[in-house]
Amino acid sequence: MRICISGASGFIGSSLLTKIENRGENALALTRNPLKWKQGSNAVYWFEHYLASPSMNLVDEIKGTDVVVHLAARVHVLDEKLADPLPEFRKVNVDGTLNFARQAAEAGVKRFIFISSIGVHGNQNTRPFTVHDAPNPVEPYAVSKLEAEQELRQLADATGMELVAIRPPLVYGPNAPGNFGRLVRLVHKGLPLPLGLVRNKRSLVALDNLVDLILTCTQHPAAAGQTFLVSDGEDLSTPELIHKLASAMGRPARLLPVPLALLRLGGTITGKKAEVDRLIGSLQVDIGHTCDTLSWQPPVSVHDAIVEIGRSWED
Repeated sequence: MRICISGASGFIGSSLLTKIENRGENALALTRNPLKWKQGSNAVYWFEHYLASPSMNLVDEIKGTDVVVHLAARVHVLDEKLADPLPEFRKVNVDGTLNFARQAAEAGVKRFIFISSIGVHGNQNTRPFTVHDAPNPVEPYAVSKLEAEQELRQLADATGMELVAIRPPLVYGPNAPGNFGRLVRLVHKGLPLPLGLVRNKRSLVALDNLVDLILTCTQHPAAAGQTFLVSDGEDLSTPELIHKLASAMGRPARLLPVPLALLRLGGTITGKKAEVDRLIGSLQVDIGHTCDTLSWQPPVSVHDAIVEIGRSWED
């Protein structure tokens, strides 16, 4: 089997590529960052903002590929400067994805695995999301991911290329980017955090668990045409997560009992409402459909995944 990975130098893509190569399988890596690439890898260099360009043509390069795993995307921008970023998200995540998927179909790719987002269902809930829940995206990134899913389904129907969509929540692991990486650095510094009164529940997914599910979907016959939610199968409150991270890194967990109303007010005043909501709100995922359809279970426990993060900070 030959697997093509877009976004192969990213947090998820680089781990997926390593697992594929370690298994002795053939991988084609598409990456926008050749400077991060390792010698000897089968790589094609391209740039994310060219995805939607009519001049981008990878048909010849991906001929002979059985499965595409599409990870390349414009993701959450921590310090977004655009007043309305949705057009930019659409340019890469919708137009670029469709351009690439059409070329994959033309090249004879049998299965296209699209890494979407749990944000397609919303940012918070009072009961776990299931794959059958109606979409309710709130943020521009999630809107663009849902629109891409919808366009991809039409393309799959028209071409016969199998589509698999995976909607992960926050993906974590050693050297994770984004807000999780920020939280890990704060905990490692031993700084006091105003989250002692938070009583939420969050579903997360360890990098190794997501990669394992992606690899399962590359070959499982029941994955064709399906949408899967994924998590570790063990939900944590934000204080529980911080305590586990602190313990793994040998640091104290300093949590201050700040009322949630003050945290929300501070988030609104500073323009960080979305970040605060993720820290104090609940977002749980029901992975029953995924486990039943694929006979799959997350292979890595939350404990072991966080211990691995601690090891990555050892001197």
